Amino acid sequence: MDRELTLNEIYRATHVLKPILRPTHLIEAPSVRSDCKIFIKPENLQVTGSFKVRGATYMISQLSEEEKARGVIASSAGNHAQGVAMAAAANGIKSVICLPAGAPISKVEATRSYGAEICLVPGVYDDAYKKAIELRDEKGYSFVHPFDNPLVIAGQGTIGLEILDELPSVDAIIVPVGGGGLISGVAYAAKQINPNIKIYGVQAEGAPSMVRSIADGEITRLGSVSTIADGIAVKQPGDLTYELCRKYVDEIVTVSDDEVCAAILHLLEKYKIVAEGAGAVSVAAAMFCQKLNLEGKKVVCLVSGGNIDVTIFNRIINRGLQKRGRLCTLAVELMDRPGQLVIVSQIIANLGANVTAVLHERTNSEIDVNECVLRISMETRDSEHIRQIIGALEGEGFKILSAE
Repeated sequence: MDRELTLNEIYRATHVLKPILRPTHLIEAPSVRSDCKIFIKPENLQVTGSFKVRGATYMISQLSEEEKARGVIASSAGNHAQGVAMAAAANGIKSVICLPAGAPISKVEATRSYGAEICLVPGVYDDAYKKAIELRDEKGYSFVHPFDNPLVIAGQGTIGLEILDELPSVDAIIVPVGGGGLISGVAYAAKQINPNIKIYGVQAEGAPSMVRSIADGEITRLGSVSTIADGIAVKQPGDLTYELCRKYVDEIVTVSDDEVCAAILHLLEKYKIVAEGAGAVSVAAAMFCQKLNLEGKKVVCLVSGGNIDVTIFNRIINRGLQKRGRLCTLAVELMDRPGQLVIVSQIIANLGANVTAVLHERTNSEIDVNECVLRISMETRDSEHIRQIIGALEGEGFKILSAE
């Protein structure tokens, strides 16, 4: 199992994975950005809903018969768990997955549905990882690392080969980055074939472990991570992935949670693609990150997964709508007398916005006793539309206290 990452290894992985993988052909996405040609690589449509099945399946396929007989173990709160469970089932071997006790029920049950034995561990991911290592040493299981393993990276690198096969003239590939396994494989494969291709990584602002490590010149562990993109909320990159990113990745940028929500909304609305937060960061970078030099280029955004937690989907959509100027709540100061609400409503109606909620407050201690606050929520076209509405209200003498 002590094999180095090579292009031949990635080509070998392609042949091993071909009977298992679902084709994820590029989708042209002109509305993401107008000054370049954007394509989406929809790994959210992959088996198990994520690219993770590639690396897990290839590594497990390369185990010896003796190792397969003992089974495999992994620690994960999401996509890697399902990838390992499915890969183990495909090879007819036992899998044990250690998950944090607080992992979403949907992810636990999805992993169990592939035949894995579930071990819920009190605490967070780090505790689940420690338990997995303990069980590996005790039972002799083979540990399937989520990113820091050359065979896992080779499996993920098959995505790079697929992109170049389908779009040989690609200029840049934008890839989500958590621990770094996905971008390491894609970058290595792409650069071996065409060193001129630009590889851009994207992390969440609340979990910039690879960004910080590259900037510091050494692997850096974050004290905490907090982001809606839970699939890339990794405190520390791997030893191998850090070195590969340092050598083959041109730049890594960060995006905010609001930008990620806007990207999820855009993919859903324009292309009927359901992306999880970690999967949508590549599109968020193309939409909002001015640091990336994409003008006039052919660019592939790798949407790495679609296993979004449906219990928070509504909140994500609303945040995305707010970021794109499609939802707005104005707090308007009014004189507390008849007819004021009618005037405000008429101005908004005349400008084509749709009012969805109204709250009339008389008890705000920060305003005069003869005044009140009107909080009015509306559906709008975009940020410019909101500015027009605010301008019209102010033109009629109304004071805008806040716009959210």
